[in-house]
Amino acid sequence: MTVQAMAMPRLLMPGFVLAAGVGVAAVLAEPLLGQATGGRLALPVMVIALVIGIVLHPLAARPVFEPGLTFAVKKLLRWAIALLGLRIAFGDIVGLGLGTLVLVVGSMAATIAGAVWLARRLGVADGYGALAGAATAVCGASATLATTTVVPNYPAKAADTAFTVVAANALSTLVMLAYPPLAVALGFDATQTGILLGATIHDMAQVVGAGYAVSEPVGNTAVVVKLFRVFLLLPVVLAIGWWFARRGGAAGEARVPVPVFALVFLALVVVNSILPSVPALAAPYAAVKPWLVQLSNAGLLIAIAALGLGTSLTAILTIGWRHVAVFLGATLVILALVTAGILVL
Repeated sequence: MTVQAMAMPRLLMPGFVLAAGVGVAAVLAEPLLGQATGGRLALPVMVIALVIGIVLHPLAARPVFEPGLTFAVKKLLRWAIALLGLRIAFGDIVGLGLGTLVLVVGSMAATIAGAVWLARRLGVADGYGALAGAATAVCGASATLATTTVVPNYPAKAADTAFTVVAANALSTLVMLAYPPLAVALGFDATQTGILLGATIHDMAQVVGAGYAVSEPVGNTAVVVKLFRVFLLLPVVLAIGWWFARRGGAAGEARVPVPVFALVFLALVVVNSILPSVPALAAPYAAVKPWLVQLSNAGLLIAIAALGLGTSLTAILTIGWRHVAVFLGATLVILALVTAGILVL
């Protein structure tokens, strides 16, 4: 083992321990908050962890915490999401129906087109419109970084890319808290709520946080819908690159990250669909599965805490209003289309 490899755990430890500490504090605070308010304010533990993390952001902004927090949000989160496959069977996916899949694809395409149109109307570069549209329609920061490889170079491209990543994270955090009450107000059931959250929230972390904060069935549906959006990352990026190339832009070669965690998730869905019906394996699987589910829960809680610790509410205040308007517009487009589609379906 190299010296660099041996040093890596020590670099990750401060940030990881801080995020884990926030997670433990959230677990302890959940019942206390309910008792202190007489049961009138019963926030889910993931939401509490997120809020505590945001409050502690000034402390977490120190460089010593960055490697561990990044590991929790980028790596640990994906492992925990992959383990969520153990909660879902093929029946859950088939149960979404063709109408839901068509709704998701149609709303994604309209969101990207709407973001580019709005960027033009506000005098912002088409490239930023494509970045904001892809981040909103597909999967936040990952879609932004993939899309920037096929957007032609322009003077503010680097700044626009950085802003889109920040905006996707910040706005996802806000809608994570706002959309579940909206679903309740609209009278959506568990499946409809899961579709709304999975089809409209930008980043996977917030989809998980919002969905499982409501209930496990809602979380399961939201994750399946969100993963369907993640799998569409490659065709979306290639389509954006083709569009710019057709207009004469020098789009770069698409470099789309392989969603390995999504593939593992699907593999575990297969496992969860088959093993319970195999007599020789059903009992051992039933004994191991709860431990893996709890491991997934712990990973998700730490990742959500790390997400809060890395979120600055003042970060977007220095950005021009036109950029904010384009991103908010794209968010409203996908929310309106998905909500209307759910009501129709």
